[in-house]
Amino acid sequence: MMETCSLIRMEDKIKTFSKFGDTGKGGITRFSLSPEALAARAEFKKRMEALGAAVVTDDMANMYATIPGAEDLPAIMTGSHLDSVKQGGNYDGVLGVLTAMEAAETIVKDQIYHRHPITVVVWTNEEGARFEPAMMSSGVLCGKFDKAAMLASEAKDIPGYTFGEALEASGYKGNEANRMSPEKNCALVELHIEQGPVLYNEGYDIGVVEGVCGMINYEFTFTGQADHAGTTPMKYRKDALYAAVKTIQYLHDELDKLDSKLVYTTGKISAHPNIHTIIPDEVKFTLDARHQDPEVIKQVLDIIQRIPPEVEKCKASYEEAWARKSVVYTPRLVDFVEKSAQEYGYLYKRMYSGPGHDAQYMIDVIPTTMIFVPSVDGHSHCELEYTPVENCLKGANVLLKTLLYIDRE
Repeated sequence: MMETCSLIRMEDKIKTFSKFGDTGKGGITRFSLSPEALAARAEFKKRMEALGAAVVTDDMANMYATIPGAEDLPAIMTGSHLDSVKQGGNYDGVLGVLTAMEAAETIVKDQIYHRHPITVVVWTNEEGARFEPAMMSSGVLCGKFDKAAMLASEAKDIPGYTFGEALEASGYKGNEANRMSPEKNCALVELHIEQGPVLYNEGYDIGVVEGVCGMINYEFTFTGQADHAGTTPMKYRKDALYAAVKTIQYLHDELDKLDSKLVYTTGKISAHPNIHTIIPDEVKFTLDARHQDPEVIKQVLDIIQRIPPEVEKCKASYEEAWARKSVVYTPRLVDFVEKSAQEYGYLYKRMYSGPGHDAQYMIDVIPTTMIFVPSVDGHSHCELEYTPVENCLKGANVLLKTLLYIDRE
């Protein structure tokens, strides 16, 4: 008999957690360690303890709710985060927690035999919407960030208020000894909404996530001369905005010649002095480019490096703002996700994630993979974000089966 999660329970979880930080417009604002986030954590703790789980927190307030296994073995982890961006949706992050809760509840209530303990995890401050950076607490655990620097991170909503202060006030700061580790945990599976339109538009039920795309982010600066807009003849101008526009056009033309899976964005631009009667003398813009193949990222860099030091009589320069390497998830676990989707008869697609996730840090510590479910029309990080409960259930079923495959290994 095929193990199956409950549609009614899944729907109840989604509806209940959507109340914490409800904007009244179909979404939530639930900043990390805010009163709304603490209420969601309390609900999580209450429900997991009702299943017989032992709930502990570590020094970064990451929550671990563990149901025991039949043998004394390292725990299999699953989960995601409960915090959101401003006016975000009810699925990004939280669905990974809710499907993990549902998988655990199915195992307990249906008395499904499992050798390993199962730990449902809630990571603290994944979004970085209140305290930068994103994926803060999983990053500290995996050695990506300095803990002292993270504790000093200031809130965007309360000037001078630090993450460390919010941590102390939350009631969820625990012991460093409770942190996940390779000794205590043998694998992680994180379910997430795709946050893009591919699965939905192409009719797939499940994304079998092979890894996370590498990315680069560069800032470009163009320096010209500010002069009067009404008196300076065109041939004498050093218009920094015009130089920037020419360069953006060049980048688009050249990047479009590369692999079709490459995505790139100019998401931030500024012009100085930004007055309609003055020729701009300094313009900056960013370029975010993402692809799973490091060779394609190198091709992007080659295109950037071909930008001349002077464009339209303006000085041109660029520098790397930040970057990440491509992440490849554990092949054996990826295969388990695929096999699970096949067993339920779900349509699936192997794919890479464009956004970052806590799982991309965890892969450096324990075997890790992810599962995607569709996002209707590709909407995410907004109040239109939506995944039908039937798709959520399919994700929960694949997660459950994947956990059981890992357990039997």
